[in-house]
Amino acid sequence: MIWLRPYTTAMFAELLKRLVRPEPCIDPADARLALTALLVRIARADADYSAVEIDRIDQITALRFGLDTPAAKDLRSQAETLEAEAPDTVRFTRAIKAAVPYEERRAVLEAMWQVVLADGARAQEEDALMRVVARLLGIEDRDSALARQQAQIAP
Repeated sequence: MIWLRPYTTAMFAELLKRLVRPEPCIDPADARLALTALLVRIARADADYSAVEIDRIDQITALRFGLDTPAAKDLRSQAETLEAEAPDTVRFTRAIKAAVPYEERRAVLEAMWQVVLADGARAQEEDALMRVVARLLGIEDRDSALARQQAQIAP
């Protein structure tokens, strides 16, 4: 099991400060938290943060980061706090773009689409945020469409 450090309010504040630097400098644990917070943000975009979306976030983080169920839930819980405190999406996307190669950023977009599609409905707010995130992550339109298609066939 991968150990997750508990974040305090002060640590969240410090992480948010690091995410707005011209060149975000974050360690892998913080990058993992930023990615999960982005998944939470897309799930909350339509003001319906459903159990199926929460479960999907836990599944994605468990698989992506090699976490067991309690650790994935803990990571999501911390990400929910961070997402609620972050004033904008740019902080997360800048950190991810700086820390993650292009192909893996496309996988990030695919994971986000899996969360959007988890409840069986696409809301305008989710679609709008997905367009913004794809642009901020530097994902080309063609790759964004492929990520959505892959998410539609993912289990």
